[in-house]
Amino acid sequence: MYVLLEGIDRVGKSTQIDMLKSYFKDAVFTREPGGCGLCKKIRDIVLNREDISPICEMFLFLADRNEHFEKVIKPNLDRLIISDRGFISAIAYAYVKTNLSIDRLLELNLIALEKRLPKKIVFFTISEDELNKRMHTKELDSIENRGVDYLLKVQEIMEKVIKKVSIPYITIDASLEKEIINKKIVEFIKKG
Repeated sequence: MYVLLEGIDRVGKSTQIDMLKSYFKDAVFTREPGGCGLCKKIRDIVLNREDISPICEMFLFLADRNEHFEKVIKPNLDRLIISDRGFISAIAYAYVKTNLSIDRLLELNLIALEKRLPKKIVFFTISEDELNKRMHTKELDSIENRGVDYLLKVQEIMEKVIKKVSIPYITIDASLEKEIINKKIVEFIKKG
């Protein structure tokens, strides 16, 4: 089963991935962008350069998504795969930056994923106040540097995309204690 952990920067996805590793010991853990060899190079380009056009950035993410699907997801579809981000984030970030329609972006992502979507989505949400507090905990990458308003707009679009694709999902309040969040995620994944 292929499961996405989705949410904007600073919602605690990485913390939860680390916690889930001790519970789902045989699962494949990965991330987008950067979940395979070539993907790491693409991630480095996207997160560390501010001079990339919005359409170029979108296509770099799509290239990462397809390579990741071919090298990591497809060979492991018989196992539990837990990914830190995926196509939901990609569509939301691209929509906010390019103003291409959600339908067009979904179409492009379906090509990159060979029409194989995840079975479940864990969607982390965060309030403006909590996000402002967390933005000062470490150095910002080029996407985080776009600001809180930008990230909250992305979060809003993520929710629209999740509802549109009709994949079973759970919404997690990122301000909850990490142990409570972890319990909710484990129960959701185990539900079958």
